[in-house]
Amino acid sequence: MTTAKPNPNTDQRWYGRRSGRKLRPRRQGLFDNLLPQIRIDLPSDDGMVDLPELFPASMQTIWMEIGFGTGEHLAELATRHPEIGFIGCEPYVNGVAALLSKINENDLSNIRIFDDDVRLLIPRLPEACLRRLFVLFADPWPKTRHHRRRITVPDNLAEFARLLGDGGEMLFASDQHDFAAWSLSNILRQSNFEWLARCRADWTEEPAGWVPTRYQMKAGNKGLAPVFLRLRRRPRDAT
Repeated sequence: MTTAKPNPNTDQRWYGRRSGRKLRPRRQGLFDNLLPQIRIDLPSDDGMVDLPELFPASMQTIWMEIGFGTGEHLAELATRHPEIGFIGCEPYVNGVAALLSKINENDLSNIRIFDDDVRLLIPRLPEACLRRLFVLFADPWPKTRHHRRRITVPDNLAEFARLLGDGGEMLFASDQHDFAAWSLSNILRQSNFEWLARCRADWTEEPAGWVPTRYQMKAGNKGLAPVFLRLRRRPRDAT
């Protein structure tokens, strides 16, 4: 039996494949047993996700990473900041399993995972619920006909602004400079965001406290230099 290919006119995925090689037994066990304990389930009705139910009262500040890859950035941040609650979004099964392994090895209790298309989750999160949002090394979808799949299209940026509290930050990084320039162009058209760069080093050098990702290191081995864009959510009464 053959599997039908996605219709290029209707396929609006932000991500590529959902799975790679078969999981090893240990990681499969974590996927089957640990993931259900920390997975974010959408309410059966049209209601919003209850964040206080997901995290203890001591974790009132929430950071989110969209497309965490194999989870090294997210796990390190969660280790450094046990007082902060983290939402990690990633549909790639093998990447989720890699993060679960890190959570288990480091006994991390402040990460929750949404392992599906993040566009299903975003409308169900309350306004101004995030303090930081990370969009790191997303698929650049280089072909022009695929640009509508890019994560930094205007409609998505408007939703990111809705989720961020006043003064909250979004950090975007990419080693694909055309994609970064395209994204920045869209961001600068959004009155909700202020680009924090004041000199060239602000977008060419790693921000303070930066955790390199696996994809960043692979790009570096190929001689590709990342671009880092730090954006601040302007106060709502000012926009």
